Amino acid sequence: MVLDALLARGRAAAEALMTDECVIRRDGGTTYDPETGYPTESTSQVYAGKCRVQQQSASAGAREVGEAAVLLLRLEVQVPMSVVGVQADDVVEVTASRHDVELVGRRFRVRDLFHKTHATSRRLGVEEVTS
Repeated sequence: MVLDALLARGRAAAEALMTDECVIRRDGGTTYDPETGYPTESTSQVYAGKCRVQQQSASAGAREVGEAAVLLLRLEVQVPMSVVGVQADDVVEVTASRHDVELVGRRFRVRDLFHKTHATSRRLGVEEVTS
């Protein structure tokens, strides 16, 4: 079918632009050592591989947290359509970036999920807390 071939080419083109690498993890909760009482955070890996980080909008939002003003940036992380199972509150960490070294190590929390019939990439609306 012509549509299937066109969509496959679009997805291949979108993936060609994914020059960053990231890991998506899900919080598995906290357990406490019975001897020391210290907490241990557990996570599970949802995805590791290529991605692309894009600025979603030019605006940023500020929120008050306690007595601190926190600046929140809205971005979009694009991953291949084969990536499934991502959920709100998962954490995306950029592990490599060919064209922007300042992306490496940045962590984003998934806020919005993207679903579309003829999508060429899976787009995740994310927030980064910057201050």
